[in-house]
Amino acid sequence: MHPSKVLFQGKRRPVSIPACDHYAGSEKLMRRSMALQQELGPLFDITFDCEDGAAAGSEERHAQLVASLIMGEDNRHGRIGARVHDIHSPFFERDTAIICAAAASRLAYLVLPKAESLDDVKHGLAVIAGHAEKAGREALPVHVLIETHGALAAVREIAALPQVECLSFGIMDFVSDHYGAIPGSAMRSPGQFTHALVARAKADVAAACHANGKCPSHNVTTEIRDASVVAQDAARAFGEFGFTRMWSIHPSQIKPILAAYAPPADEVAAATAILSAAQAAQWGPTQYQGALHDRASYRYYWTVLQRARLSGVPLPAAAGSLL
Repeated sequence: MHPSKVLFQGKRRPVSIPACDHYAGSEKLMRRSMALQQELGPLFDITFDCEDGAAAGSEERHAQLVASLIMGEDNRHGRIGARVHDIHSPFFERDTAIICAAAASRLAYLVLPKAESLDDVKHGLAVIAGHAEKAGREALPVHVLIETHGALAAVREIAALPQVECLSFGIMDFVSDHYGAIPGSAMRSPGQFTHALVARAKADVAAACHANGKCPSHNVTTEIRDASVVAQDAARAFGEFGFTRMWSIHPSQIKPILAAYAPPADEVAAATAILSAAQAAQWGPTQYQGALHDRASYRYYWTVLQRARLSGVPLPAAAGSLL
């Protein structure tokens, strides 16, 4: 049997989406990010930004531009989403209606920012589902930003909602929501990983996602000139907090994020060998290099191969039947 059928019986199969989510707001940056995605392949997602990307007074035109680019020939991989205005904005439903009406068939997801509660998220999901279904798209995935006290308090309930695919931690709004009680240094490293309130919030977001098979996405790194800072932040987000995805706000950040989230070649080789032996043993217990393995470790190594595939890591030939 294929591992996806045997390893997750009675368990929620985890969401598998690219490890980098690149945000672009202006038309110039949107087109540039699409060109880079054509060059690198679908190794990263692109999120077109209506919330911060639209100039005041041009919100409707911006949403129309987003929809036209998503439906255009330069969207070759179908891995472009959009962040709409927040649920309390008069432009939220208009963004959603315009983008879904024109581009629901090719839209990878919509991002819902600044929800204050579980009820806010449920209302936003209902609005999005209504417009998507009207355009012929069932179960359009939604990514929710966790950046307010209310959303963090309801993070497990939000992660459990079927339409929610990913939760992103919004560090800047979260810190500013404390009105000076958290210093500005906690918006960047090392403070963002060591301040107790911020670290707690990140851990809660990641834990809620993993408990429900969803993808936790780490906040931005504002440093755009020093790639080593981005790489270190991505490595800590994954290694210490369990985030499996991270935002990019500059093209130079994409490759360091992908490299930090990609499994090393020796682990990919071990995963392939362990799962190949397990498949031959009808998923019963096996041993590899003197260590016992069963379905618990098989699930782990299967996710290693998924991460490798999504990050563009070369895979052994034997991995083909396991993905």
